Amino acid sequence: MIMVSKTAKVGGLETRLFEIRNEEEFSSVALEVFHFQYTNNPLYQHFCNLVNRHPGNVLTTAQIPFLPISFFKSQRVQTTLFVPEEVFKSSGTTGMESSQHAVRKRALYEKSFFSTFELMYGDPAHFCFLALLPSYLERGDSSLVFMVQGLMDKSRHRLNNFYLHNLASLSEAITELEEQGQSTILIGVTYALLDFAARHPCSLRHTIVIETGGMKGRKKELVRPEVHQILADAFDLPSVHSEYGMTELLSQAYARGVGRFETPPWMKALLRSEDDPMNLEPVMNKPASGTLNIIDLANLYSCSFIATEDAGRLYPDGTFEVLGRMDYSDIRGCSLMAPGREL
Repeated sequence: MIMVSKTAKVGGLETRLFEIRNEEEFSSVALEVFHFQYTNNPLYQHFCNLVNRHPGNVLTTAQIPFLPISFFKSQRVQTTLFVPEEVFKSSGTTGMESSQHAVRKRALYEKSFFSTFELMYGDPAHFCFLALLPSYLERGDSSLVFMVQGLMDKSRHRLNNFYLHNLASLSEAITELEEQGQSTILIGVTYALLDFAARHPCSLRHTIVIETGGMKGRKKELVRPEVHQILADAFDLPSVHSEYGMTELLSQAYARGVGRFETPPWMKALLRSEDDPMNLEPVMNKPASGTLNIIDLANLYSCSFIATEDAGRLYPDGTFEVLGRMDYSDIRGCSLMAPGREL
């Protein structure tokens, strides 16, 4: 019989996961989260039992089973019984089934994305945020839009804004902010940023451009370095940044102009073998390639151990690159564009 853990213990986990400072603390909290989710998530418990993994034989993080991300499309991935404060849905592609992520505590997601942003970029209050996320904004149930709106609320800059299709207004706002020397973040879905770059090229000195991936079947698919070069040339920038996030995760990784994603301390990328998905690829003194598994401890009330469908390269320092999509998986809104694929 599945029993819900004591509230005090869960509350302690909520606090401790954001206090992780080293590998030992990460492993300790991750194993505790595994026990909590195995006990209180019937779907995850059933999956673990099918692959013969349970608290009695999972002694290290490498032995924790990773739930295939596709379960978020067909099942409610939920740890403990609760009425969600938010239900985020993936953008997907026309005709594709969307993923759903039931969020028990809105504040837990906010703590995750605020803390990550501060680690990577500093206080949101120092920035103006311009968002070019038309396909996400039109739906109204996007975790990405929720995050950006939260950053805008912290910033409180008078020119913070979301843009649908009025690229001329976006260009005017950027011009004004550049003239003022205001630190600005332009975050956008890839196809929209490419449209803006083609129509309104300019020289940016105080603006960071962050692309979130996704062509939405609107253009020829490009690999990330090609996209970044087009955007860097159009905006006279030394580099373009990227955000790696998805509906199924409550944390994000950022690539700050070097092409390699960094995670916050409560998030980690691992590699699994394409031939044996239960085995992790070791990363010793040189980069290794495989399929990405993500541990996101902020997913406390869903599942923190996710087997993604992204091919990746993992480096010994824990940073990673996203190389594309696995052949059997559909294109996702927040992931890297599949190299060379026409949609």
